[in-house]
Amino acid sequence: MRYMSRAFAVVVALLLLDVSVVQAQKAQTRKGFWIGFGFGYGSFGVSCDGCNSNREGSMSGYLKMGGTISPHVLLGGETNGWTKSESGATITAGNASFAAYYYPNPSGGAFLRGGFGISNFHGDDGFGTTINETGGGATIGAGYDLRVGTNSSITPVLNWVWGKPHDSFSQNFFQLAVGVTFH
Repeated sequence: MRYMSRAFAVVVALLLLDVSVVQAQKAQTRKGFWIGFGFGYGSFGVSCDGCNSNREGSMSGYLKMGGTISPHVLLGGETNGWTKSESGATITAGNASFAAYYYPNPSGGAFLRGGFGISNFHGDDGFGTTINETGGGATIGAGYDLRVGTNSSITPVLNWVWGKPHDSFSQNFFQLAVGVTFH
């Protein structure tokens, strides 16, 4: 959890400073269609009545695409996922969301994001017992598009993904990832 706090502090600092060094270079522009993907670390937990789950760390990733509404706002679809396999058992959690991205400074790379959609939980104990539940979900996050080409950016993100795939439990995972975005 200490790493997540540090990562969050770094993302907030980038949002506040909006990295003036990058602004001294060619200003960022966003027009038309965009697509991106990334991979990283995720910390997963479950909450339910009468249970207490420890957080589990494993790999995580995302895929996003959409269109530009204005220099400040992008809209699109996004999937965020987390998975872990151990001793033949596998847990997979994910969300598919309609997401909005807000860039406070249109010529900068810092953004905030949020979305609502569908959450899924899939568990397989390796002995033939599986659980597959789907319900509502939401996600929030922040990141930075570090322009490395005319139409491409390296994009570090910090996201929180929440879902209630069943009436009896909810799930969430923090996601710290680095990806590529094509504008």
